Amino acid sequence: MKILAFSDLHLARVRAADLMQASAQADLVIGAGDFCNMRQGLPEAMVLLRDIKRPFVTVPGNAESADELRDAALDGMTVLHGQSVEIDGVTIFGIGYAIPVTPFGSWSCDLSEDTAEEMLNACGSADILVSHSPPKGVADITSAGQSVGSTSVRAAIERVQPKLMFCGHIHDSWGKSGQIGETQVHNLGPTVNWFEV
Repeated sequence: MKILAFSDLHLARVRAADLMQASAQADLVIGAGDFCNMRQGLPEAMVLLRDIKRPFVTVPGNAESADELRDAALDGMTVLHGQSVEIDGVTIFGIGYAIPVTPFGSWSCDLSEDTAEEMLNACGSADILVSHSPPKGVADITSAGQSVGSTSVRAAIERVQPKLMFCGHIHDSWGKSGQIGETQVHNLGPTVNWFEV
């Protein structure tokens, strides 16, 4: 299966055009959250991605809620937030929002580590884990040099050992990758990223 994966589109028109064009070559498209900005512009973001005609699995970022993303979702889009889906024999588990809680204020959709851990406990096995937030210690470094990833996401990776883990959220770590056990971790960013499973 050929997978096109991205995160943090944030209403970027040129990036969306690149992703739509590339999607014609994909068997599956995965979006790891933050389609809009500060809870504004989600319908416009979906319009930017409207020509993606492949199965499209997403999680909400901290810039949109799960309900907002489900309400705005395109035809063929599956929104995961504490659930899994199987597509052509590949199991994908997704959790959205910022983990842990951010300092961004009331607009940001955040989860505490405890709440995220409870949601991640529903993941018994998966080929791909999609989280808006990166795991603690991998692809989670800010421009100030701080590691701000999620301990609960990392624990889930260590327990489940999916083949691939996709995230975003920390813009300063876009394009960074790492390994946790057998799992390849990728902080995607809003560019065309290809993977095979």
